[in-house]
Amino acid sequence: MKIVFMGTPDFASSALEKLIEEGYEIGLAVSMPDKPKGRGYELVPTPVKAMALSHGIKVLQPLKMNDESFLSELRKENADVFVVAAYGKLLSKEILDMPRLACINIHASLLPQYRGAAPIQWALIDGMEKTGITTMLMDTGLDTGDILKKYELSIDANETGGGLFDKLARLGREAIVDTLENLDEYMEKRTKQGEASTDYAAMLSKKDGELDFKKPAVQTERLVRALNPWPSAFTYLDKKTFKIWEAGAVSGEVYERLVQKEDKENFGKLIQDKEKLYVICKESLLELKTVQLEGKKRMDVPSFLRGYKIENDISLGR
Repeated sequence: MKIVFMGTPDFASSALEKLIEEGYEIGLAVSMPDKPKGRGYELVPTPVKAMALSHGIKVLQPLKMNDESFLSELRKENADVFVVAAYGKLLSKEILDMPRLACINIHASLLPQYRGAAPIQWALIDGMEKTGITTMLMDTGLDTGDILKKYELSIDANETGGGLFDKLARLGREAIVDTLENLDEYMEKRTKQGEASTDYAAMLSKKDGELDFKKPAVQTERLVRALNPWPSAFTYLDKKTFKIWEAGAVSGEVYERLVQKEDKENFGKLIQDKEKLYVICKESLLELKTVQLEGKKRMDVPSFLRGYKIENDISLGR
């Protein structure tokens, strides 16, 4: 089986590596253009490009998907299957029709839930108890093609975006091999997608990490986990960026003991209780556990409190 692989980030390079290990013939890899990084703004190869080149696989990085020279190179491959994982661009019908057997996508959710670019983070933000990998036949829509196979994964109560990313990348490696090995069976049993039962999993940006303490702490805690390590949850302390890397939601007796009646809607106010630090949220408290003040290193709250005095009536936020 001859494959053209299309993908860009670590999630995709892991699947590419597995296909190479399993002995599949990868004639060509396609990835997004390299981007400048670091202080010197030097171009850094995408993880898929780096993986492909390390195994002697030719790489194309088209600026435009309708470029005729690029389309010509794809046709020359005479591939049986195109495997796509987090590539970053929609494929035209012309490209989708090129492989002899199928164009297969590895998607990090249980479709039709969480179509879109950030399914891993949104599953955590929404408090889902399970997620997974779906292998699907691609069409011209965004994650709307026929489902070949779903592979479920339970979400741990303290899971972070980074941790779940790694687990789904490992699951995706196994899923694509299983799908290719059983392609005839899964093609015959493929199912149409119904309407998505959750919102579109839109791409996240750094601004999405700004915390709103008017919401219940349980929602805020999920956001903290989902955006760890990127783009990270943050607020402001003394007009400096204050990142929150780990937190917990607290209600009940602790909330009633620490929050005065007149402060129950003073959302964002900090409360220190010995070596613990809390933020007032809607009918609950957010316990801060690991934080990072602008210009400082990441540290646990007891260490932070030894170097920072919490004044009365100080609040987080703009």
